[in-house]
Formats: sequence, structure tokens, C-alpha cells
Amino acid sequence: MERHYQKILLDTRDRVVKSLQIQVLDRESPRYGGFADAGGIVQAKFAIYRIAGMVAAYCNEESCFYRDGRVLDRIMTGLGYVDRVQHENGLFDYITCNFFSAPDTAFCIKKLLPVYQYLRGRKEGRIGAALTAKERGVLEKMEPILRRGAHGLLEGGFHTPNHRWAIASVLMSCGGLFGSREMEEAAYTYLNEGIDCNEDGEFAEKSAGNYNRINNDAMIMLTEATGDESYERNAVRNLRMMLTYWEPDDSIFTANSTRFDRDRLVYPGDYYMEYLKMGMKYDIPEFLQMCNTIFEIVDRRGIASPDCLIWFMLHPEYRKLEVAGSFRRPDFRSFYRESGIARGQQGRFTYTVMNGKSNFLYLHNGSMKLEMKVAGSFCEHRAFKGREMERVSEGAYHLGQTMEGWYYLPFAEKPSTSDWWKMDNASRDRRLGPDMRVDVWVKEAENGLDVRVRTSGVEGAPWRIELAFSGVDFLTNDYVDLPLTGSEAIVVKQGSTEVGNGRDALVIGPCFGEHHFTEGKEDSEEKAPGAATLYLTAYTPFDREIRIRDKVSCLYAGGEKA
Repeated sequence: MERHYQKILLDTRDRVVKSLQIQVLDRESPRYGGFADAGGIVQAKFAIYRIAGMVAAYCNEESCFYRDGRVLDRIMTGLGYVDRVQHENGLFDYITCNFFSAPDTAFCIKKLLPVYQYLRGRKEGRIGAALTAKERGVLEKMEPILRRGAHGLLEGGFHTPNHRWAIASVLMSCGGLFGSREMEEAAYTYLNEGIDCNEDGEFAEKSAGNYNRINNDAMIMLTEATGDESYERNAVRNLRMMLTYWEPDDSIFTANSTRFDRDRLVYPGDYYMEYLKMGMKYDIPEFLQMCNTIFEIVDRRGIASPDCLIWFMLHPEYRKLEVAGSFRRPDFRSFYRESGIARGQQGRFTYTVMNGKSNFLYLHNGSMKLEMKVAGSFCEHRAFKGREMERVSEGAYHLGQTMEGWYYLPFAEKPSTSDWWKMDNASRDRRLGPDMRVDVWVKEAENGLDVRVRTSGVEGAPWRIELAFSGVDFLTNDYVDLPLTGSEAIVVKQGSTEVGNGRDALVIGPCFGEHHFTEGKEDSEEKAPGAATLYLTAYTPFDREIRIRDKVSCLYAGGEKA
């Protein structure tokens, strides 16, 4: 992976230049030696991430900062800051939300560990040339921070599922490095809960844009520390699943996430080392080809390569490996039953069907995205969210939800208070019914999808099908040509409508509009921000099928619009 290495080396140089610019150099400041992030926040975690890259550049003889005295001074100043803000018990604060935080301390130590392992390996004669006196000074400054941090992890405490594996993997790794049986035993108290990676390869938080790869890192670290390959087999399953999660614009599909990365634009760079490590170890060609694809995305999008220079320094064999070709995903249909999500690709577009989400359907054709929702008001419900999902046939899925109607009844006995908010309303008897049923079928068709929506059980309710388009600038049909800015709410009453951007277009039809009640009742979900939304409206009960066709695919195939 020599070409990858050279790009990583150049981008590390740029990161070091940035670090030199943002380091706090006011000796009177309590943040002296730290680094200000884009929001002006200075804290240990961000400092450690900057320092790790600086040490790699300083120690790499091919770097323009190799043994640069100024960089060394800044490294030592940065480590001094980290040392000062580390609590006596070894824990760090993540000052925007967590204090005396074991998981955030684990993330800090995790970033420093490969740097420490590299320096210690050279000191012990296992890696490269012997340490210089100045490099030994960096190691001696870093080691107490690591030891204290690992000891602090014994106090434990976490908020989210991935925190467990961050803490456990760092404890296990440090237990081996520092000869601490106590740390290893503490790691097993977390691991005793069982790994939350299902047979699909999905972790509990479903966070393809961030926490999947955090968990993968932890699983790989656990195997490296224990020799038990069952941990990293979770990572291998997830990495296979992630091969179906790339979109035509090179981004990761994130709409299924339960965490902050939901609907964010994220590219796959941080998965690079995982694909490289597991691809080499288990001889998985598509993983190694994915490494090439990631660097094609880096070049195509003009984004920085992954921050992983130290791993190439720890493992020179990564540079020697050369793999021909890139991962070119064939058309596929994947149904992840446990995760409640189906992903498919047909030529130039991908689609996603999700259970339990109001935006149950996504379609992406490279430059524009469609999100589909069935919405309205029925008792406390404001939108359809599938509670059942099944694969009807290859490329065809059914989602269903029964919305139960109910009303409170008076208490049989006089309550002890007349204050509504103090009453035990959950214990009231209820009058049940009626129930409303919504069924949705999504089926692959040539050059697109067919979506059938059926409502039943309630008569006369004004419901709507919402199609929110991002990345578009025009709408056209037999009656109107309309420029779009991303704020529109449009009801189309009949025929087919084309929405696009000059490069790509989707054709939707047949359209229908029986009412204009598109905003919904109070507490209705907001319109997708930045999206032009096309509404198809009807009164329940109704049974409608909407055809969605990718126009460019139709033209390539010589097909019709819809």
C-alpha cells in the first residue's frame, strides 16, 4: 500500500502544520500547551489526537518534520498540558459533557497506545532503530499518562453500549503492556455482558457513520490482547455488512443510526485500517480492494486520508502489500432481518427500506436523495413507523403497523387529587378502538421502485405520502415547470412529475391530491430540512401504488419515463 502510505505521510504533514497553528502558547493560560478545536474548545482528548500525529511525523525519517526541534518542543508542551489536566485518579474530562469520564479516558489512551507501542518497541529493540535521547524523553513523558489513565479505568462507568468495549479493550491491552492482572479481570466484567453485534454484523447503536468502526477497533484490540479471535469476528461481520452501506456519492448510509451521525454526510476513511488489518489477516480480497476504493474516494472528494501513519510505522508490512483493483460492488439485495433494514442496489442507484422509522424508504442515485414517509394523525400517532417487516420475495418487502385507538375513562373512585399532572393516569381504564392499519410494500422494478401504500380501519382521515427530495433544483410535469430551492411543499393532483437537478432526475407517479392538509396536527414531524417535498394526499381508507423511476437509468436502458 505504498501509494496510500505516501498520501498519509503528506496529510500527516498538513495535520502537524495545523496543530502548530492552533496550539495555545500563552504561558499564563491554564490551557497552555493544549489545542483549540474549530469551536475554540481546548481539552485533553483533542490535544492527544493532535500530539499522536505530531509524534508520528517527528519519528518518521521520511517526514519533513523528522527530528524537528520545534515540533519536539510542541509535543512536550502538549504532553505537559495533558498531564496537568489529568485528574489524580487518572481520568480525563470531556468538558462538553462528561467529567471524570472512563469512556473518554479510554478513547484518549486508545489514540496514544500505538504511539507508545512504537516508541517502546524501538526502546526494546523490537522495531527499527534505537530511540534517540529526545525520543526517549517523549516516551518517558507519555508512559505515566497512560499508566494513570489505565488505572483510572478501573473505576469504570459508561453511558452507551460502545463505551463498554472502549473501556474493556483498553483495559485488556494495558493489562498486557503493564503486567496488570487487575486490569485484565476488570475488562472481563464488561465482556461478561456479551458483545452486542447481531448475526447481520450490526452493533446495537446502528451507527454506520461512527460507532460501528469504534466497536470494530475495540474488537480487534481485544483479539490482539487475548488471542481470542471470536472478538474480531464481530468486526469482520460488520465490515462485510458495511460493504453494502456505501452510497453512490461515496458517502456512508447513516439514516438508520440511533446516534449523532444520523443523516450526516460521512465518508468511509476511518474504516481503512480495519479493512487493511482484517483483509490481510484473513485473506479477504474485497476488504483489501476496499482499501483502494477508500483512497479513490479520498482523491475524488478532496478529503484528508485517514490519520494512521503510526500504524504503518508499527507494521512495515502494510507498505509492502500491493493489491490490484478496487472494490466494485455488484448489484445486490441484502435483508438484515435482525436490524430491520434492507439495502439494495440496482445499477446507478441504491435504496434502503427500514422498519421502525417514519422515513422508511431512501433512494440515492448519486447526486440526489429521496426520503419517503406516510404521515397523518390518529390518536397519538403522527406518522407510520413499521412494527413488522418481512421480505416477500427477492427485492420486495412488506412493512406493517397497527395503530391502536383508545380513550381514557373516569376513575371508578374519586382520586386523591384534582391536579391532572399528579393523577395516576396510567392506571385509568380505557375504551379501546378503533384501530388504524397501515401496510406498505416496496418492490424493485426495472429502473426504479414500486411503492404500494394501503390504509384501513378508519374512514375520512386526511393522510399524506411525503416524498422529500434533496439535491434538486427543478420540478416539471405536464402543467408546470418550477424552480426549487429546497423549501417547497407541493401537492400534485394527477399524472407523473419529474424532480431533478440537471444531471439526475426521478419520475414519480401517478400523483394524487385529495386535500391540502400537509402540515399535520400539533406534534407532527417537521418537514425534512433543506428538502423540496412533494405530497400525495388522500382520505383513508385508500390503496395506492406509486412508481419511482430513475430517469437516467431509463435512458440508458432505452426505457420509458415511468
